[in-house]
Amino acid sequence: PPPPPPPPPFFSKHKPANALLRSLVGSEMCIRDRPQTSRPIGRNRRSTWTELIEMVTKNQAEAAVKTLLEYLEGDAQREGLEKTPQRVIESWDEIFSGYNADPKELLESTFNGEGYDGIVLLRDIEFHSTCEHHLQPFSGRAHIAYIPVDRIVGISKLARIVDAHAHRLQNQERITKGVADDLEKYLNPLGAAVIIEASHGCMRCRGVRKQNSVMTTSAMRGVFFEKAEPRQELMHLIQSRPL
Repeated sequence: PPPPPPPPPFFSKHKPANALLRSLVGSEMCIRDRPQTSRPIGRNRRSTWTELIEMVTKNQAEAAVKTLLEYLEGDAQREGLEKTPQRVIESWDEIFSGYNADPKELLESTFNGEGYDGIVLLRDIEFHSTCEHHLQPFSGRAHIAYIPVDRIVGISKLARIVDAHAHRLQNQERITKGVADDLEKYLNPLGAAVIIEASHGCMRCRGVRKQNSVMTTSAMRGVFFEKAEPRQELMHLIQSRPL
């Protein structure tokens, strides 16, 4: 009998990568008996990022990058590209490390506020992320504020919670809302505020090609949303002169 047909490539014209991943996330292959140890991904949230990586192996991911290089250049074997698939996948471990971050664990590191009831603001937090629509980078700065009730959180955790959301396939609006949701959920403050300013690669190198455009998003919760006075004080603090 004739040999069986070869399996379809990881990336296929008839089944793009995002559709393939969605089908894997929705399949019974994604159900595990062991408890989840990282944040679930996918629309139905049944599979964790770690489990999906176990199904799509590192070799398969590198082969997919090689296919894209061949699509661009035709030859992915020249010296400059020979190890590019390996470098790309290894870099993703860091670029997309947010999938393995647990916001609850980050924000559980709190201390006695000792009666402090003013605004806590960490401004100019540098961040980078990757646009989920074109896989283009975007970067900028975030300003995070909250008004504690009894407990204050370690200052580094405010920067880490930004990275936990930014180091994924993202859009700026979701990062802004996600950080504000976590502050409100795990710190239970009187108010929480997140303001993000970013420049987007998909606006700079393609399409309208506007090099100097900056997108700003904000999320105000609690007294920052309800009352003008704390909101005005927050804006004054953000706009104060640098050290």
